[in-house]
Amino acid sequence: MPKSLQKINLAEKLALFSDHWSPRILGELNGQQVKVVKFQGEFVWHRHEAEDELFLVVSGAFRMDYRDGQGGEQAMELGEGELLIVPRGMEHRPVAHAEVEVLLFEPAGTLNTGNVRGILTTDDPQRL
Repeated sequence: MPKSLQKINLAEKLALFSDHWSPRILGELNGQQVKVVKFQGEFVWHRHEAEDELFLVVSGAFRMDYRDGQGGEQAMELGEGELLIVPRGMEHRPVAHAEVEVLLFEPAGTLNTGNVRGILTTDDPQRL
């Protein structure tokens, strides 16, 4: 039986939760997951050895800190409607001074904290 088409309203899905740093799965395609998450404050420095990640700002703004692989730290500011692809292996840390809502696109099974485990690790993200 073929799957049916399902329209997803991002604002409605984002209104279903209020916690930060805990991604929710909206759907899957070609081995990838589309997730939404809310950020506020500083996340942990981490990297994903085998996965690239796409961050699309739905509302608000945040800064992506990253390490350039040569001992230096840099930062990039992102606002509504802007996206960033973090390549696999790059150490990074999202930072948001106020709440920001973000759409993520990454391979299924990608751990939100990558190579680091701690209180912000979400092992089994909820499906909305």
